Amino acid sequence: MVDPQLDEQARITIQLCMDLANAYFNVDLPLPTLNYKLRGKTAGKAYMQLNEVRLNPVLFTENHHAFLDQVIPHEVAHLVTYHIFGRVKPHGPEWQAVMSKVFQVKPETTHQFSITSVQGKTFEYQCACQTHQLTIRRHNRIIRGQAVYRCQSCHQEIRFTGKQLT
Repeated sequence: MVDPQLDEQARITIQLCMDLANAYFNVDLPLPTLNYKLRGKTAGKAYMQLNEVRLNPVLFTENHHAFLDQVIPHEVAHLVTYHIFGRVKPHGPEWQAVMSKVFQVKPETTHQFSITSVQGKTFEYQCACQTHQLTIRRHNRIIRGQAVYRCQSCHQEIRFTGKQLT
């Protein structure tokens, strides 16, 4: 789980973001809940209907400054955007305005964290033009006959080489 001091810093950051949004829009939005149930390569996720921010505990622990400066405001901006503007494009102009004008944070859509510690098993697949690394989830879907994946470049179906990479 997350260190209690980091958890407290995350909660303070959420509160600060909400205070900025409430003052800017002259509203009283509900404080979102926070949990650490996010796994895999995703840093954070906002659940609009639940008014909840979920963070990846491993990536948060490894990159706590970037989470406090960028990831948490990013996810809270999704919730604020939903409350103020309703259903809009996830990283559209409304969300970008909340990030830049309200939170004074550059509106970036993806993280650049090292994912080595959270990356699961990958499997090598081949097409006519290149080698592909597929997650265990996609690999299992192919093995069970539930999915077929094609290369975006040559459009050929990719085939398992028999190599598990990690």
